Amino acid sequence: MRGDSVRVLIVGGGIAGLATVAALREWGATVDVVERAPGPTDSGTGIYLTGNATRVLDVLGLREPVTDVAVEITRQRSANQRGRRLFDIDVTALWQGVGPCVSLPRAQLHRALLAGVGDAPIRWGHHPIALSREGDRVAVEFDDGSTERYDLVIGADGVNSAVRRLAFDGQAARNLGQYAYRWVAPRIDDEPFWSVQLGRGRQFLTIPISAEQTYCYYNDGPVADRPGWRDDVAASFTEPVAIMLKALDHDDSTLHAGPNQEVVLDSWSRGPVLLIGDAAHATSPNMAQGAAMALEDAVVLASSLTAADSVAEALRGYEARRRPRTDWVLSQTHRRDKATGLPPALRDLVMRRLGEHMFRSNYGPLFAQP
Repeated sequence: MRGDSVRVLIVGGGIAGLATVAALREWGATVDVVERAPGPTDSGTGIYLTGNATRVLDVLGLREPVTDVAVEITRQRSANQRGRRLFDIDVTALWQGVGPCVSLPRAQLHRALLAGVGDAPIRWGHHPIALSREGDRVAVEFDDGSTERYDLVIGADGVNSAVRRLAFDGQAARNLGQYAYRWVAPRIDDEPFWSVQLGRGRQFLTIPISAEQTYCYYNDGPVADRPGWRDDVAASFTEPVAIMLKALDHDDSTLHAGPNQEVVLDSWSRGPVLLIGDAAHATSPNMAQGAAMALEDAVVLASSLTAADSVAEALRGYEARRRPRTDWVLSQTHRRDKATGLPPALRDLVMRRLGEHMFRSNYGPLFAQP
C-alpha cells in the first residue's frame, strides 16, 4: 500500500515520534506531528543506546549524526556496593555485527533526530484533548479548539500517554516499586565504561556521555524523593558515588526524579489509533531498551504499512511482529529486577558464576533483525 492519500497524525515529538516521521518519509503519506512541549529543549540527562538501537538509526540514515556526538561504550562492569567486581562484559564483542553501543546527552539525541526529519511540520505546544471514531477515520480535537481528521493516529507520547488515556479506557502505567534519580556530573574517568554497583534492590550506575560529562542513575526503593537519600547513598556505595553526588551540591538543575513504570496492554490499537514506544510497552530501564524498542517500532511500522493493503491490516501485522520481541524485553526486565533483589551474599554468588551468561542470554533474541 502506498500512503499517497493517507493522513497520519503522530502525537509526541520525542524519540518514538521523530523516528516514525523518518521511517514514513518514503511512504508518501501526509504526516502531522503535535508535541505538548513548547519547543525543543536542552534539558534532560543521558541515554545509553545498545547495538540494536544504533542498527535502526543506520536504517533511518541517522546513525552518523548520533555517533558523531556520542561516546562509544566498550565494556560494562558490574560490582557490589563495596566495589567488589562481579562480572564484566565486552559489549563491543557482544554486539559485533549488530551495531556499536553509545551514550550521549538525551538532548543531543533529540537534536540529531530533529535534524534528520528536516522540515517535517511539528506543532509545538499542542496536544489532543479528544479522539472520536468516524468509520475508518479518527476526528482529533486539539487544545486550541481545532479539529482534524486522520486515517491513522499514532500515540508516541511516552509512558504517561495522552492518546492511551483518551482511546484506551484510561489505562495507566503501573509503578514498579522503584524511585529513580538521574543527573549529570563531571566526568572523572577516561575509560569508556558503563559501570554499576549493586546494593540490595538498589543500583548506582555511571555512564560517560561526553568528554566532560557522566550520566548518573540511582534506583531507590518505592518511597518518592526520600529525605536524606544522598547521604545514605554516599555512605552505602564506594567511589566514585560520593564524587558524583557532590555535583548536585554545586548544581542540581540536571536532577530528574520519578518512579520507574511499565505499560502492559492486551492490544496496542483501537481501530486506526496505535500506540508505539513507551506509550505501548514501557519497561524497567534495567535493559536499556526503551529507546531501542521505540526506534524498532518505527521501522517495523513503516514496513508493515508498505506491505499491507489497508491500515487495519498493517496494524494487525505490526503488532503480531513486534509483540514477541517487546514481551521478551518485559520478561527479562522482571528477571533482572528479581535477581538484583536477592539477598546480597546469594546475589553476588549467582552474579559471579552466572552473570555473564545471564547477561548474554537476556539480549539473545535482540541480536536478530526486528
